Amino acid sequence: MQARPLLIAISLLLSALWGGFLGYRHLSGGISFLDSLEASLTDLRSKVIGVREPPPITSIVAIDDQTAADNGYPLNRATLARVVAAVTSLKPKVVALDLLLVDPGPEEGDATLAAALQQTSGVIAAAGVFPKETQAVGSDANDPLASIPTAGKMLLPLRRFSDVAAIGVVNVATDESGTPRFIPLISRGGERVDASFPLRVASLALGINPAFSPGSLALGDRHLPTDNGQRLPITFYGPRGTIPTFSATEALAGTLPAKAIEDRIVVIGSTVTGGGDVFPTPFDPVLPGVEVMATAATHLIAGDSIIRDRNVRLLDSLVALALPLLLISLLAWRRSAIGYAIIASVALAWAALNIAAFAHGYWFSAALPIAAALPPVLLFGAAEIWIDRRRAAHFAAQSDLLQRIEAPGLSEWLARDPNFLAKPVRQNAAVIFVDLSGFTGLSEAIGATNVRDVLSDFFEIIDEAARSHGGAVTSFMGDGAMLLFGLPRPADDDATRAAACAVCLCERMRPWLAAHPTAGARKIGFKVGVHGGPVVASRLGSGDRQQITVTGDTVNVASRLMEVAAEQGFELALSAALMKKAGPDSAPLHSGQLEGPARARIRGRNKGIDVWLWRGHPL
Repeated sequence: MQARPLLIAISLLLSALWGGFLGYRHLSGGISFLDSLEASLTDLRSKVIGVREPPPITSIVAIDDQTAADNGYPLNRATLARVVAAVTSLKPKVVALDLLLVDPGPEEGDATLAAALQQTSGVIAAAGVFPKETQAVGSDANDPLASIPTAGKMLLPLRRFSDVAAIGVVNVATDESGTPRFIPLISRGGERVDASFPLRVASLALGINPAFSPGSLALGDRHLPTDNGQRLPITFYGPRGTIPTFSATEALAGTLPAKAIEDRIVVIGSTVTGGGDVFPTPFDPVLPGVEVMATAATHLIAGDSIIRDRNVRLLDSLVALALPLLLISLLAWRRSAIGYAIIASVALAWAALNIAAFAHGYWFSAALPIAAALPPVLLFGAAEIWIDRRRAAHFAAQSDLLQRIEAPGLSEWLARDPNFLAKPVRQNAAVIFVDLSGFTGLSEAIGATNVRDVLSDFFEIIDEAARSHGGAVTSFMGDGAMLLFGLPRPADDDATRAAACAVCLCERMRPWLAAHPTAGARKIGFKVGVHGGPVVASRLGSGDRQQITVTGDTVNVASRLMEVAAEQGFELALSAALMKKAGPDSAPLHSGQLEGPARARIRGRNKGIDVWLWRGHPL
């Protein structure tokens, strides 16, 4: 399998395993490292949706700064009894005290408060104390309470108060930032199992006992989905005061508005500055705990709590599995502007659907799909970049090799225009042939390794001369080579450059052969022939292997001119036609020894041609 298909297959497999692992852990609520990101994204979604008006179900009577200034803080039990009595006189459904009455006070005050609570349908607070910040739970299928944490200690109200009012546990489940995200609807400590404060309030207000089943709470005909551990997900209507809030001072003064109290749940709790019972929320950095309790109780009665149950978590897990597979498939399919636009559209569509679902009461995880998709996509992208760089390096090496073996100028032209010479082209060009004389006998005497060294030096001289004069080495043939001037396009100075290149070859070959220890001892020589005229250039071969080839009478004549030069004892033979095109400034006219033009017979032709013969000055 090739590198990229193998990479795609491995990436899809690993992303499926990663997404499946995260999804499995998410089903049991076991990926706490995502809580911080999920909290931030949940707050963001809450802010996008904005403040909502709460249903007219709950009101708050706050023991606020004014109440503390007038009556001291904490309120004594007798004063608190007066507040409860004032609220009770306006006929609420339930009076709920979000206060821990765990220590005895003065007898008269305690008795007065107990008497006041006895006159209404009341709920008072209890709290669980856990030995660790992280609450461990079990998973016993035979124990419906196994997923509910057990408190190490329960802070219960005094018996005289619990005899006249119901008890509700005020614990909340917060994220790493301290924001309440869930209300545990059931709490247990030792041999006790107690309902939460909001659940107890809602149960009394509706006159219905709650019934639990796995992942669900029933309050009569109301069925509310719950999260792991029978927890109620909680969202907030807005900042402090969004739920109607009145001062306990108004209750003591008898100025509470009756419409805000009658037939409603009234939660009495502390909002005094520095009281400590505050939580950060998306809308308010210091939302009083009494408003958290009031919000949860309103959710239970109105049925407007956000849904995050096992079905929602299951869909989260499927998205965590599918999203990285989809994104990697899109990356593998099209790495282009269109492909990236499609990927961005998929991500934006997912984000929009997630926010829309949140606005309609469904809490789908935002952090889980990001955690599932981002690492595989980044790793896949990095791996593709690495493969692309290796491929680019491979192609660069191949190109460099091609430049060394094929004609450099023609290879570059082919890279720009793949259809270059796909059809034969007839045009004028200048052709040079160069060949070593006596090399066959030398190769038999010096062995293959030395032959390779000699030829390497020979080819390097030819390649440098061709490059420096703008020509192309179209082929190396054993101990000879063919150079071409006129491709990819003919130029007016092709003949001039070819003549100069031929002289350069002679000037380079002569000292090289003389200085070479092996070639010099064997008296190896060389010969060069140059001619210009019409040629036919084309690509020959199969689709997998092609070679640039130049043919025609011009090529044949240039090859035969090497024989003319050798027969006459010269290094270089140039056709008179080429010398004419080269002009008066051509290199052979201004260096070495030039003779001609003279009529020379060309093997294979009936008629001879006029030829100039050139040799350099002896060393």
